[in-house]
Amino acid sequence: MTITYEQAITVHEQADQLITGEQIAAGIDTMARQITDAMAEDMPLVLCVLNGGLIPMAQLLLKLQFPLETDYLHATRYGKKTVGTNLSWLARPSVDFKDRTVLVVDDIFDEGHTLAAICEYLQEAGAKQVYAAALLNKVHDRKVEYRPDFIGLDVEDRFVYGFGMDYHGYFRNVEGIYAVKGM
Repeated sequence: MTITYEQAITVHEQADQLITGEQIAAGIDTMARQITDAMAEDMPLVLCVLNGGLIPMAQLLLKLQFPLETDYLHATRYGKKTVGTNLSWLARPSVDFKDRTVLVVDDIFDEGHTLAAICEYLQEAGAKQVYAAALLNKVHDRKVEYRPDFIGLDVEDRFVYGFGMDYHGYFRNVEGIYAVKGM
């Protein structure tokens, strides 16, 4: 779905802010402490799940004050849609992760299909240990059995955007977390 500038502005003006930038910062601080405790001495490979994980990972990396290496992967079930089905790999990690500790950073843990599939792939492809971190955990009962190791904040079960998450490809750059009115 293509939206116009006017439509995008209207959606954002009518949206409900669920989480402020300050609350996000506190959630990232908590995750950073937990991650540091779990793997500071492992010299992990930290993988960003594009596109949504870009902003959360950037903020998290600034709080991780130990040796680590970064790379990215791009796997999605959604694209620019609001629902998805099959996992589509657009880019796999380019750094060798065999026998390494890996931390996967994503924007939101919704139903969990994408993050679970990514972590399963990394484990089966030879990672020594795979951890997952998600800025947000969407609270509902439609999740897979997999759970991330580190969660920043819980968010209600609505269509959310901001801080890496998009609304039809837009508003990833908004500092807080917003919910589309009526969704």
